[in-house]
Amino acid sequence: MPVRPVVVYGDPALHARAAEVTDFNDELRSLIADMYETMHAANGVGLAAPQIGVGLRIFTYTMENDDGVPAEGVLVNPRIVLGKVSGAQPDPDDESEGCLSAPGLSFPLKRAEYARVMGFDGDGNPLDFEATGWFARMMQHEYDHLDGYLYVDKLNPKWARRWKRAKKSLEWGVPGNSWMPGVDPDPFGH
Repeated sequence: MPVRPVVVYGDPALHARAAEVTDFNDELRSLIADMYETMHAANGVGLAAPQIGVGLRIFTYTMENDDGVPAEGVLVNPRIVLGKVSGAQPDPDDESEGCLSAPGLSFPLKRAEYARVMGFDGDGNPLDFEATGWFARMMQHEYDHLDGYLYVDKLNPKWARRWKRAKKSLEWGVPGNSWMPGVDPDPFGH
């Protein structure tokens, strides 16, 4: 179960729709184990396979919630149905997100407060649950990775300008950037 490098905004795997998983086998379970190990080493609450350069529709998560869902799990080939997203401006104090593939940054983003999530566990067993609040936000964030989007791709114009300046100063937006959880300094200061 090795920790894998986390790729940074600009890596092609982050900007393409990930492929459906077709085989629930030992190779898949090994990948999932690596994802858990990487997520924990990075102090993340979620990790999508494209974030480690693997173009498959899988994400792991770890987050306490009030929805009766296990605090840690994996979703393979997930589907998501969202509640309405408010048209109000995002609150920078209460609605800011970060991302392991845009390390060290955070920006506010409006998300739905409710999500119904369906998919499979690592053995191919069906999953179907509801998520609310920050748990719903995290599910949406990880799901977006599987469709080739990062949360920074969805920012309103004010925050998108700040993101573009940060991206330029960090020289992101091109392939080849990554960081190694547990080796490189924690970009979020955990």
